[in-house]
Amino acid sequence: MASDTWDPDQYQRFRDERSQPFLDLLALVKPRAGMRALDLGCGTGELTRLAHERLGAAETLGIDSSEAMLRRAAQVEGGGLRFEKGDLAAAGGHWDLVLSNAALHWLPDHARLVPRLGGLLRPGGQLAVQVPDNHDHPSHRVARETGEEEPFRSALGGWRKERTVLAPEAYAELLFAAGLRDLHVSLRVYAHVLAGPAEVVEWVKGTLLNDWKERLPAALYEPYLARYRQRLLAELPDTHPFLFTFRRVLFAGTRPA
Repeated sequence: MASDTWDPDQYQRFRDERSQPFLDLLALVKPRAGMRALDLGCGTGELTRLAHERLGAAETLGIDSSEAMLRRAAQVEGGGLRFEKGDLAAAGGHWDLVLSNAALHWLPDHARLVPRLGGLLRPGGQLAVQVPDNHDHPSHRVARETGEEEPFRSALGGWRKERTVLAPEAYAELLFAAGLRDLHVSLRVYAHVLAGPAEVVEWVKGTLLNDWKERLPAALYEPYLARYRQRLLAELPDTHPFLFTFRRVLFAGTRPA
């Protein structure tokens, strides 16, 4: 991203809900003695630390593009775990595990990206990825539709949020074509019980809306957010508690030894 709009405190407001998909992803990984692990999109580092410890990894490197997130991650460094700022798409090296939780959907062209990540694996190495796929939920659709209104549309200069996540079966085909085996691909719907529909706005302020926050002039972001809130709450049922459904794709594979 061109500027760092990430707010670790906002992101952590729903820490428990955001952690469950990571735990499900981690359950797909088979620990190996002395493994070297790469976490693409490590965020605040807490879940990377958890993976490092549970897997008994000798070395884990977490990469993220956000300096704000990495400052928080620095608090859990040590014991073979370290963090660096970097471009997720340009990651290199040879690893026993390449892990990515809720990060690769920010990158385009998964048809090229996934095989490249598979190429970072040592023999016997594993790739394990979770990507959000809530593109069609009102929380995401209304964000795009609001951006099409003026004055936001002109300020965005033709930019539109495009879908980057592929169909689950496409990931299976990409993994297989890249030579990975012992494949797992699943589409899961997480049912998050929030206090009310207004909490959905707080959720996406920590993630999705960063795309508009970084691209709109500072004077227009708050009006955009207010309009988004108005439109979204008019569309969501006013129920308390509120069920926020969230689709995610999990996929994993192993390079034969």
